Amino acid sequence: MGYQPRTKTPRAATRGYRKPEREKSKRREQRRGYVGRSAKEEKVVATAEEVTDATLKRLHILGKQRFGFSPFSEHFELWLFTLENVLREFESSPLISLDDLFVTERSQIFSTVQAELENKRHKETAQEMHLRSTADSKTQLDRIKDEYVVNAREIRRQKNREIKRLYGDIDRLQKDLDEAVRMKTGFFRGISKKDREQKEMAAAQALSSTQRILELAILDFTEAKKRLRDEFENKREPLIQQIKDAQKKAESTEVDGSLEDRWFACETLADAINALLQRKALQLH
Repeated sequence: MGYQPRTKTPRAATRGYRKPEREKSKRREQRRGYVGRSAKEEKVVATAEEVTDATLKRLHILGKQRFGFSPFSEHFELWLFTLENVLREFESSPLISLDDLFVTERSQIFSTVQAELENKRHKETAQEMHLRSTADSKTQLDRIKDEYVVNAREIRRQKNREIKRLYGDIDRLQKDLDEAVRMKTGFFRGISKKDREQKEMAAAQALSSTQRILELAILDFTEAKKRLRDEFENKREPLIQQIKDAQKKAESTEVDGSLEDRWFACETLADAINALLQRKALQLH
């Protein structure tokens, strides 16, 4: 036998027939188009009543929305933006026919709540600045307390030193007086009775004068301590009052004060929408 060349088996025969990629893509696009048409065909068009109910529900939710932490004004802009979108979606529906009265009411309600929230924003900003100044007041209060302690300690030190000195003088003068009395009652050669009496009198006067100086010194130190205390209280009381007022206001800002205004705005808008539908119903009949 002669040599027979081996015939190569076609790749398609061994691996199975594959459709061209172009045909596959075409079929996928056709399937997607079919599904898309089916979804559009199955989509239910909302009625005017359903659009209204959805809007009223969203207004109800917005009216009850609570802001959990301060500063609450950080949430105002997003809340107003959401409210505006709810109204825009309602008004842009082809099923809803607006009138001039509704447009006017809606604009007034939105402007009012916007102004009220802006006013609360300013109050919160002022309160934050007040709280920062309260920290300064506490620092200042600590400073005047420290000053008072230092000055009171100095007055006490001066008083103790002066009183100790005067008591020492009084002890010395008392001894001089005792010596003068002994000289007066005893017999001392070379010293006349008159001299002894004068010496006794001088010692008694010096002792009395020093005792008076001691009394005045005690009164002076008592008065100095009182003046220091009054000065401290005059500086302290306004700071204490500022801190108390700030703490009281801080407690009031822990609650979202805008909730009532926002709730009322949403309820009023819901009433305006219901009134619009009633007017339209009357026009149809």
